[in-house]
Amino acid sequence: MKQAHPGYSIHRPEVDIQVLRYPVSRVGRFWAGVAAAAWLAAIAPDASAVTIHVGPGKSYKTVREAAEAALPGDMVLIDAGIYSADVATWKADNVTVRGVGGRAHLRADGAQEGGKGIWVVRGRNFTAENIEFSGASVPDKNGAGIRSETEGTLILRDCYFHDNEEGILGGADSMVIVNCVFDRNGAGDGRTHNIYASGRSFTLKNSFVHRAVVGHNVKSRAKNNYILCNRITDETDGTASYEIDVPDCGRTYIIGNVIEQGPKSENNTIISYGAESATNAADLYVVNNTIVNNKESGGIFLQLREGAKARVRNNIFYGPGTTWAGGTVTADHNYVEATTTNGAGFRGAAAYDFHPTSASPASILDAGAPPGAALTGFDLTPKCEYVDEARGHPRPESGPLDIGAFELQSK
Repeated sequence: MKQAHPGYSIHRPEVDIQVLRYPVSRVGRFWAGVAAAAWLAAIAPDASAVTIHVGPGKSYKTVREAAEAALPGDMVLIDAGIYSADVATWKADNVTVRGVGGRAHLRADGAQEGGKGIWVVRGRNFTAENIEFSGASVPDKNGAGIRSETEGTLILRDCYFHDNEEGILGGADSMVIVNCVFDRNGAGDGRTHNIYASGRSFTLKNSFVHRAVVGHNVKSRAKNNYILCNRITDETDGTASYEIDVPDCGRTYIIGNVIEQGPKSENNTIISYGAESATNAADLYVVNNTIVNNKESGGIFLQLREGAKARVRNNIFYGPGTTWAGGTVTADHNYVEATTTNGAGFRGAAAYDFHPTSASPASILDAGAPPGAALTGFDLTPKCEYVDEARGHPRPESGPLDIGAFELQSK
């Protein structure tokens, strides 16, 4: 029988609306407030909500049992450990699932849920925290750690997806991924990826996404994309195609990221925008990123669909290749170095540490321009910096902006 949690209150994650913390216009603030109020109303605690405990010696021995028992508003706490072949579908609304005492590792070991993966999420407003997913495989070769079929908000925090045919696959009204790691996901066919998202809004923040197997590190068909302060890299052995792929356009904000294409990448393009269609609004902002090409043959850092518009400001383009091609690009205050001889003065480029140092040139230090605001009123100023592994902290605000993803730490 379920036991009520004496101090229970529904988990209200800050990150589901974190992008709204960026200053916006007066109109933008109004609609942001409306959206936030509506979301919080949607997840108001159910009077009958309880906490479900999963693990050895607990009321529920398997995650599948807990998923079948969960009712709207419930909290599911899973003890750390390996849960082999423990696949499940989450149907109840407003459910939070959290690993406690360490990560709960959902290892597929040949099992799959409905031909889709390890977990299938159908309930509205679902949160997963501190969960590890590995080994998802299905006959269609797109087995996902999580297959999202929710029409509400999906939030992932402190989760780890690795060695699945697909890391996460599917849509949501709002998908928010924060402080997560994605590594070596993909079936090797070029059609499966570390992250493959769709829906109204997709947010990726303070996460480490790397070494996709032939597919893309990040692929999103969402109408609005917030890619903020992440590390998205191939490194020496990754074989990803694009680092970021936004195939149908969409209002897209790529701000404060480290993005690196490795020597074994399957494609010469690092960021692709609108390669398949202009179904969504073609409005792209690439601001204060450090974009690195370690592929000796060169390539294209940013490829745009013809007719698409992009604002490109305060970025470091490091390595051989063409900075951008296609579309209409408004660019200024970017640092371009066509070699990898570290004229940028990075702290440790060989170890993927692209922080500037006192040896960095004046064309990087204090050389940035105020990023301004998007047409929607979204403030383009970088507010955070990525920290290994899959963390972040506020970006220092003393003095003019440095070019790239990081401020000089001694400022």
